Amino acid sequence: MMVVGRSEEVERLDSLVNGLGMNAINAGPWVVDISGDAGIGKSRLLNEACARARRRGLTVLCGRATEYERHTPFQVFTDAFADIDPTVLDEELVAALTPLLKGVRGARGPVSHAGPPNRFSGYRAVAGALARLGESGLVVALDDLHWADPASLELVEHLIRHPVHAPVLFLMAHRKRQTPTPLAAALTRGVDSGAVLPMALGPLGELESITALAPDLPEDDARRLHAASEGNPLYLHALLHAYRHGAPLPGVAARAHPHVPDDHAAGAPNGLDSLLLDELTALTAPQRLVIEAVAVLGDQATSAMLRAAIGHSGREGQGDPTAELARRDLLRRGAGDKWTLRHPVLRALVYENTEPRLRTEIHCRAADELARTGASAAERAHHVERSLTGWDPASAAVLSDAAAQFADTAPATAAHLLDVVLQMLPEAPEFDGQRGELTLSRAKALGISGDLRQSRDLLHALISVSGDATPALRADAIALCAMMERHLGHSAEATALLRKELSRTPGPPPGQVVPLGLALGMSALLTVSYPDVRADIERTLAAARSQGDTTGEAGVLGLAALGEAYEGRTGDAERFADAAAGLVDGLTDPGLTDLCESLVWLAWAEALLERYAEAERHSERGLDIARRAGQLHVLPHLLMSKAYVHLSTCRLPSALEAAEEAESVARAIASGDLLAFTLSTKTLIVLVGSPLGDHRALATAEEAVAAAGTGSNWWASLAWCMLGQAAYLAGDPYRTTEAILKAGGGPGLLRLQPSLRPAQLETLTNAAIATGDLDQAASWASRAAEEAARTGLAGQRAAALRAQAAIAEQRGDTSAAARLFHDAAQEHAHTGGLLWEVVSLLRAAPLAKAAGHGPRADAMLRRAVRVAAGGGARLVSDLAELIRPQIEGPPHVPAELAQLTAREWEVAVLVAEGLSNQNIATKLFLSRRTVETHLSTIYRKTSVPSRSALASLMTRIALHGRG
Repeated sequence: MMVVGRSEEVERLDSLVNGLGMNAINAGPWVVDISGDAGIGKSRLLNEACARARRRGLTVLCGRATEYERHTPFQVFTDAFADIDPTVLDEELVAALTPLLKGVRGARGPVSHAGPPNRFSGYRAVAGALARLGESGLVVALDDLHWADPASLELVEHLIRHPVHAPVLFLMAHRKRQTPTPLAAALTRGVDSGAVLPMALGPLGELESITALAPDLPEDDARRLHAASEGNPLYLHALLHAYRHGAPLPGVAARAHPHVPDDHAAGAPNGLDSLLLDELTALTAPQRLVIEAVAVLGDQATSAMLRAAIGHSGREGQGDPTAELARRDLLRRGAGDKWTLRHPVLRALVYENTEPRLRTEIHCRAADELARTGASAAERAHHVERSLTGWDPASAAVLSDAAAQFADTAPATAAHLLDVVLQMLPEAPEFDGQRGELTLSRAKALGISGDLRQSRDLLHALISVSGDATPALRADAIALCAMMERHLGHSAEATALLRKELSRTPGPPPGQVVPLGLALGMSALLTVSYPDVRADIERTLAAARSQGDTTGEAGVLGLAALGEAYEGRTGDAERFADAAAGLVDGLTDPGLTDLCESLVWLAWAEALLERYAEAERHSERGLDIARRAGQLHVLPHLLMSKAYVHLSTCRLPSALEAAEEAESVARAIASGDLLAFTLSTKTLIVLVGSPLGDHRALATAEEAVAAAGTGSNWWASLAWCMLGQAAYLAGDPYRTTEAILKAGGGPGLLRLQPSLRPAQLETLTNAAIATGDLDQAASWASRAAEEAARTGLAGQRAAALRAQAAIAEQRGDTSAAARLFHDAAQEHAHTGGLLWEVVSLLRAAPLAKAAGHGPRADAMLRRAVRVAAGGGARLVSDLAELIRPQIEGPPHVPAELAQLTAREWEVAVLVAEGLSNQNIATKLFLSRRTVETHLSTIYRKTSVPSRSALASLMTRIALHGRG
């Protein structure tokens, strides 16, 4: 049917589709957000866009979420991928799309319903598969997303945040007022980033509606019908149908059906329900039964399933009721021989008005038919759940098996199914053990899905009723509860819970002492109180050794290595790391599966100890094990370890990829602290990987601080530190100082672990110099040297050397400054810290040139440029271009200008060009106050009395250089 009154929207969609036809990859928005009330025309607009795309030879996939399948994982994507031509599905694509291919007929290769090891690996695989399908242009239209299941919503958010690297356009339609919060938030963020084009549909105008839909009616009647419809096309169609079939015009919209609640089909105009139900009054009993069966079966309403669900009673003589229903446009045949009702509102009305006993019977027959044909528990779960009338062990087993299948790929659905079983479970004592295990599984699923508070509350209830009769269950619940508390930002509560359990009489069973001790150590790390648990860690290590628990011993040693590395006790950290690595490397992957965290702690310890190769090896192994075992909770920590190593060794693209994957997991888990952690490290990656003056890193740091909240834990301190780094590069040294001091709890920086202090003190030194407070800068630099000497690590010494070099540069000791920056570069070179090596070389090069060491300066610049370009360090490359004229320019720079820093030289050049202080600040992404500080320093170093004298001096130098 034609699209009425949407010419502007059709034209906009047409231009986007045309862009796909020209193979434009993500040129502009790649998601269109079509929103509006029920019946306003969203589906028709989607259909028109898809039809136009097909006419241009593009691949088109269409899926619709359904109201009564909200706990069927990936249902809207399964519906969309049912449109794939089976001939294009090779084994690689089938493997990538495993969770979504249940509706695809003829797909080659083994289709397992178990899905990928975790849902985020699956999301990346789906994005990769879409890129392959979209090599020549692909449109994916997803309708009624306000009804989408949690797994589909998570995948939608992933696709919004991470564009498919191919000409792919997503069209997403939903009712604004019924949109789930996660989807609304994802779309809003997408609009802000330019990924999403919002397209809100309002009521249709009177003239266009009447001209297109009611040209045969008397004008006054048509106007009254349009006014009654409030410009809603679906409602207007229903009114016109009723009017043309004899309904009187007065009050035609006011009749209400006695069995339909007024608020049914939220978002639909008042009175629409009764009009749609009136269409069904003329149906025969067999036709009505078919309509009801289609409404109940939903996206499984194939002809074969219909026959199984209604039996022979659906036949009318030798005729087929579906033919007459299709002629009446009540039923429509879709892809894969599936029948659907004309509109989701009609399905909702039929479903809710079907007699409950019949509805249950149809669900039961559908479940039996799926079992007969060999369907998995996951595919049968929806109908089994809706056919329940009481406790049934067989049904409970199906739902529990389905929950286990969904645990890694769709944990929200797993939690829902387990809740259904728990609600059915009798209260008799013989079921207590089963209830405890199901509750623990549900709490785990809730935590993985992001419902941390409900998981924690469920675990509190389980712990309160579990006693000495089930010690293993109690210990598992406490360890899991501590993890939920940490993710909620309650590390102190987690510590108290663990200490109480470890001190109970009788204590936890021997097999649980090590996991509980490790959980206590982890909580202490996050509350910056590791020294308080050293004795506990020693006891835990002794327990692991006495039990012959090699895996547990490796975990304790790895945790101890990380704790001591944080505290700056490098010798102890190295000793523990060596011992942990010796054990871990001798264990098989299955031997490490139950304690994959040991690789987290070891990899991070090695990264902090500047053993980058070892850290990368252990983080990669941990990632491989965690993904295969579905251990989602350790993925962000391993990914961020990998990201940190790749950042330090100047591999920015892969560092950003790892950080963004970790961020996706953190957002899904809904842990503010974990999100703050991932965004903090991502800040530094974005900062170095973006062009000079790009403020995305600052925005990322600000979000990290917001995610950390008002706490004073490790996550919050890290977030504030990264905000300080980003603020400095954005030209705001005052905000830099404020942020770092807040992170450290004051000038003493006592809230920061010793391992973090030298780098932050270097930044404080630079910020003090930028504000003109050289005495304070010297004090910070001296502190940096003391802290670095205490740790004995090369990278820490390098940070202190750069701070001292900056002071020497400001005092006019160019040779000393060049030497100190070069020494810092050498310290990093010994450890493989390429990024910080080239940063140090860039600081040294112009000073070496000014000190008369031209060849050395040239060599420094060339190495910095080569490494930065190869590693994607765009910021470093841009800085290199800024200082290149100082290195490659005239060899003889007047003495009065030789002492200027690279930034001061930039300011002086712009003064000569006639720019005001504000214009200079804007051009260099600095604050006006910072520019004024630079000018004061320039006047002092060059001994010029005024701005005009400086401009004259710079002009003479420029003319001399051209001559």
